[in-house]
Amino acid sequence: MQEAVLNVGFLTKACAVVGVLSGVHTFVTLFFYLKESVGYRYTNYWQVSSNFPDLVTLQSPRAAALELIRQDTKGTVQIDVDKLFSNASEFKVNADESKVLEPCPETSPLLVGPMRVNFSQPLHFDVVREENPLLFMGGRYKPSNCVAHQKVAIIIPFRNRDEHLKYWLHYLHPVLQRQQLDYGVYIIEQDGDVTFNRAKLLNVGYVEALKEYDYDCFIFSDVDIVPMDDRNIYKCSSQPRHLSVSMDKFGFRLPYKYYYGGVSAMSKQQFQSINGFPNNYWGWGGEDDDIYRRLHYRGMKISRPSGDIGKCRMIRHMRDKKNEPNPQRFKRISHTQMTMNTDGVNSLKYKVIDIEKDQLYTKITVDIGKP
Repeated sequence: MQEAVLNVGFLTKACAVVGVLSGVHTFVTLFFYLKESVGYRYTNYWQVSSNFPDLVTLQSPRAAALELIRQDTKGTVQIDVDKLFSNASEFKVNADESKVLEPCPETSPLLVGPMRVNFSQPLHFDVVREENPLLFMGGRYKPSNCVAHQKVAIIIPFRNRDEHLKYWLHYLHPVLQRQQLDYGVYIIEQDGDVTFNRAKLLNVGYVEALKEYDYDCFIFSDVDIVPMDDRNIYKCSSQPRHLSVSMDKFGFRLPYKYYYGGVSAMSKQQFQSINGFPNNYWGWGGEDDDIYRRLHYRGMKISRPSGDIGKCRMIRHMRDKKNEPNPQRFKRISHTQMTMNTDGVNSLKYKVIDIEKDQLYTKITVDIGKP
């Protein structure tokens, strides 16, 4: 009798162990199923909408992912979606991983040409997010059916311009996607209330963007300038390129021959050869002319699209406080050739205060010191 009891006890423990192991196996299998299956469908939201018609009205890819998990598990499993999808680079955009993508066409077939740009209608960030379901977190995008020719970082110097930023994001994300770019949007916000320094923020954006991705092209854009034609491609050329050629502010004309302000593009090599932007232009004006001279001293010339394709609109606004005209700008410009080798990226000093990853952008708040 005692032997029988011992056998029963042994069998009970053995069954319990087997049950635990079976449960662990089931959990692991379920986790990787969700990670691969649901994670894949999350990034291909529009492709699977035909199979899940009820999800079309959800708009948000994250909401779609949550609903897919609920359907797959019938509500029996709680999953931390933020952790499950924390690394957007792991998402598989193509079902066939062995497929080798061809380079994107030199001229994107998705371009529409001239566009109507209107700043009179109010906008909300949530609406702009819903308009851009294909973005990765941090304002990142790459074409799913071809390989972009360049990796483009768009750098925007920023402080207290949320209203302008909404319009910029509303218009530019669709344009950049139609241009079939592999790009990321970086908002570089100056912390504190000391005098604004646009050029130094652009240097910070260059350095910080390269910490995240191997960008080879950099677009430096003011937040209040929007192109009126998507054939004005936001990418780099063999020579530094000026993109905001004819703005409404200047009657759709170039204000002067050497103007390089508003929106400009430089390759990584071009930017490094001039040591980036100067760090000592505090307040409005001068830094763009300094850059033009740096490029000239390195034997480079400015390229531009035609006046029609290069049309842009600027959001009207009052001059920002702490961004008054720089009284020293003309003196500093006259010394560009002497200072460019020592004042630039190689002498840049700043402190990162915060990094915010939004669906629409990466915002980096920095302390860049004071004059």
